[in-house]
Amino acid sequence: MVFTIQKRAQVLGELTRAHKGLCVAGTHGKTTTSAMTAHILHQSHIDCNAFLGGITKNYGTNYILADSDFVVIEADEFDRSFHWLRPYVSVITAADPDHLDIYGTEKAYLESFNHYTSLIQPEGALIIHKGLKVKEQLQEGVRRYDYSCDEGDFHAENIVIDNGEITFDFISPIESVKGISLGQPVPVNIENAVAAMAMAQLAGCTAEELRKAMATFKGVDRRFDFKIKTPKVVMLSDYAHHPQEIYQSAKSIRELYKDRNITAIFQPHLYTRTRDFYKDFAASLSQLDKVVLTEIYPAREQPIEGVTSKLIYDNLLPGVEREMIHKDDVVEWVKSHDIDVLIILGAGDLDNYCPQIEQALREKYGITE
Repeated sequence: MVFTIQKRAQVLGELTRAHKGLCVAGTHGKTTTSAMTAHILHQSHIDCNAFLGGITKNYGTNYILADSDFVVIEADEFDRSFHWLRPYVSVITAADPDHLDIYGTEKAYLESFNHYTSLIQPEGALIIHKGLKVKEQLQEGVRRYDYSCDEGDFHAENIVIDNGEITFDFISPIESVKGISLGQPVPVNIENAVAAMAMAQLAGCTAEELRKAMATFKGVDRRFDFKIKTPKVVMLSDYAHHPQEIYQSAKSIRELYKDRNITAIFQPHLYTRTRDFYKDFAASLSQLDKVVLTEIYPAREQPIEGVTSKLIYDNLLPGVEREMIHKDDVVEWVKSHDIDVLIILGAGDLDNYCPQIEQALREKYGITE
C-alpha cells in the first residue's frame, strides 16, 4: 500500500475542490468567524463539514464531519497556505501586516491576499471588510460584498450592550434580521457575527436559523474565553498576538467593564513580530490600567539581539502601571496582587498556566460557582 503525505493546506485545498468551500481569511478574527459560520450551518437545514483553527466550545473539537456539500475552512495566510484553497465564498476579515519573517514586507503580505481573491470560484462571492488595502483580483462572475460593524452591504444597527448582553439588527441585502442576540456577548463579536451570518445567508440559511444559532454560540477556546465572571473578579484568556488583535481585545474588555481596573498579562509571540510592532503593541495595551509582560515566546525563531519585552514596556503610555516577570512566576504574582479584571493575552504557552491562575483566584476571593 502506497501512502502520499500532504500538507494540511493541500488537503484542505482538495476539500474545496470536492465541496463548496466557505473560507475565512484575515490577519485576525478568522477563527471565531469561521467557528460561528460552522455553528450556523451545522444547526441549519444545510449542515456542513468544518476544519477550524481552534476548539469550539459547542462541539469540543476543531472539526465537524457531516453529509453536506459545504465545508467551512479557516484560511491561514501563514506561509501562503491559503493559496491552495479554491473558495466558493470567502470572507476576508483584516489584512494588517503580519508574518513578516515569511513575507518580508507589507507589500508582499498584501499581494498574497490579492492573489487569494483570484482563487474564488466564478459562481462564488467575496465578503470583504470595508477599508482594507487588498486589491481584489476577482474572476468574472464572482459577487462582491463589503461589511463592517456599522456600515457596508452587511452591517449591524440598533446595537445594545447592556448588563452583559449584546443585541442588534443584522442588515443584509439578502434579508435583514432583527433581534440578533450574541451567545458570546463580546463587542468584537458583533463584527465577526456580521461576517459569519453574511456567509451563511449566501449558503442558504434562513433568518430564523441565523437568530437561533447566534444565540447559542458559546465561543472558541482561548478566544475571549471567560474562566471566571463574577462581581468580585473576572478572568479571561485571549489568543490575541497581533497589535490589532490586542487593540480589539482591549477595546472590547474596556467596553464591557468601563469602571473596573483591568490588568493584562501579555506574552509576546515571536522576536520578529515584537521587533516590527513593539510600538503598536504598546499603544494597544495602553488602553488598560496595568500591563504585566513576560519574556517573548520564540516559537520557531532564534533570539534577536536587543529585542525583548522591554521594548513594549518602555513604550507604554504614561499612567499605565507596568511590570515585567518571568512566566514561571505568573501564578505567584497573581496570588500576591489585587485583581479586579484579568486578561491573559498571547499565542504562546502562557495559557498553560490559566488553570492554576483560575484556581488561585477562586481560592483568594472565595469563588465557588
